[in-house]
Formats: sequence, C-alpha cells, structure tokens
Amino acid sequence: MTTATLAAYSLLAVYSAAAIYVLAFIAYVVDLSGRSRDVVAARPASAAAAKAEAAKVEGSGTVLAPPAPPTAAAASARASKAGRIALALTVLGFVVQAIGVVLRGVAAARAPWANMFEFAITGVAVIVGVYLAVNIFRNVRYLGAYITGLAALLLMLSTLNVYVDVVPLPPALQSGWLVIHVFVAILGTGFFALGAGLSIAQLLQARREVDPAKGPRFLAGFPASEALENTSYRVNVIGFAFWTFTLIAGAIWAEHAWGRYWGWDTKEVWTFIIWVVYAGYIHARATRGWRGAPSAWLSIVGFAAVLFNFTIVNLFFKGFHAYSGL
Repeated sequence: MTTATLAAYSLLAVYSAAAIYVLAFIAYVVDLSGRSRDVVAARPASAAAAKAEAAKVEGSGTVLAPPAPPTAAAASARASKAGRIALALTVLGFVVQAIGVVLRGVAAARAPWANMFEFAITGVAVIVGVYLAVNIFRNVRYLGAYITGLAALLLMLSTLNVYVDVVPLPPALQSGWLVIHVFVAILGTGFFALGAGLSIAQLLQARREVDPAKGPRFLAGFPASEALENTSYRVNVIGFAFWTFTLIAGAIWAEHAWGRYWGWDTKEVWTFIIWVVYAGYIHARATRGWRGAPSAWLSIVGFAAVLFNFTIVNLFFKGFHAYSGL
C-alpha cells in the first residue's frame, strides 16, 4: 500500500473509534442512571427492614444494630447490561484506535507522534488504555462516561482542526529519544486525565454528601468522596513519576539536539510548571494534610495546565518545540 492509502485507512480508523466512543458514552450514561436508581430505591427498603427487625426484638431486651444500608460500591458490583455493553464498546474503540495509530506509524515509517495530530490520537488511545488498565486493579467504571466523552471530543477536535498529512521528521526529532521522551509524556498525560476525572467526581460527591439535593442523582452510584480522593492521589502519583522522567529525558535530548540541557523555551517552561503543580499537590497532601477540595482543585489545575501546554503553547508560542505541523 502507498503512504497515502495507509494514512487514509488510519484516519478512517480514528473516525470509527470516535463514533464507537460516542456509543460507549451513551451506554455509560444509561448505566449510571440505572445504578443511581438502584441505590436510591434500595435505601427505603433497607430502612423498612431495619424497622421490622427492631419490632421483632422489641421487649426482649436484646439490642440489635440495624442492617447496614446498601453501599454505592455494592450497587456498582451488579454490573448492568448497559455497563457491560459500554465496557465492551470502550475496548473495541481502543482496539480500533490503536490500529489507526499503528497504520499512521507504518505510513510515516516512524513513531507516530511527531506533530499535534499524531500526539493527539496516540494520547487519546493511551488515556483510554490507562482507564482500561486501572479497571483491572480497581473498579473505576463509573468514570467511563467521562473518559469516553473526553476521548470522542479530543478525537473530533484533532481530526477537524490539526490534521496534517504524513511528512518526514524534522532533523531535531530524528532521534531515538522521540520514542522514549514523547511516549512517556503521553503515558503521564493518560494518568493525569484519569486523576482529574476522579477529582471532579470527588468535588461533586463531597457537595452531594453535605446536601443530597445539590448533587447530580447519578453520583449515587459513585464511591464516597474520600475514596475518590485516595484513588485520584494514587493515579496522579504514577502520572507524576512518568512526568518526572519526561522532564529529565527532555533535558538529555535537548543537550544532544541543541547542545544545552535547558534553554527556557516556552514548552520547557510549561513542562516544568506542570511538574511543579503536581509536585506541590503530592507534597501538600502528604505533609501539610491537604484533603478534600484543595487537593482536588490542584489535580484539576494540573491537568488543565497539561491541556494548555498541548494546545495553546503548541499553536500560539514559537520556539524550538514548535512541532504542531500546522
């Protein structure tokens, strides 16, 4: 096949993955709606059971603790048909998108992340892949709507606004460090995206715990805000480790390419700013006792800085790292 044909098939796979993610998003929303109804409906039944049990032992002198109400985690364990369909569609979308990324790499005969479009499609695939991988160790399916919605949005924006044809690598990128430095940065971005989603859910859930009338009903199927915060912290720590390696590897590559480790280029500065934000987040939470909203907002600000670095810095700032391809 020719380069143009492979690139066309790659783009078709990306479009197909975006469509599949939209379907998965709809299925996740249906699943969340069903789970929240289960939790809300179970609470009155639990209260009635407690009263009945209390009536049985009344006058006997025996004090029994009322049965614990069903938790959101227990309700989430009963995966609905919509939830299973949503997860299957997410896996299918990930596979189709991975094929698109591979085809783009074959068409270019290099690692497929030399410009904004290639970085975007690879980054979205990694975000979804991180979500699926974390689900193996900890149930975070409740974030499926956030992940698939974000993936579909980013894919559509990237294909419509930053698509470029396959071109040769600029001289500065013709290095093995392209594979190491950029891919590790993409991995860090994937974990930061998941951490930000957990922090957003934490803020909403904390507000709902204070006043259930203020929070969206679908949050009934989510874990408690403290559990969301703990999971977000663990995910962000992994992302921070990858980002630290990204910063170090970038400095080494810069010395090979331009003869200096650090040059205060805009991209370098923003990469360091992101590192400082997440370092502050981890340090403050570990040593200063930051819990709740402050730590959640730091996590969200950190991911917002990552998106700013990828979009605004790439499009509107000039420097050695101006590889948007546009």
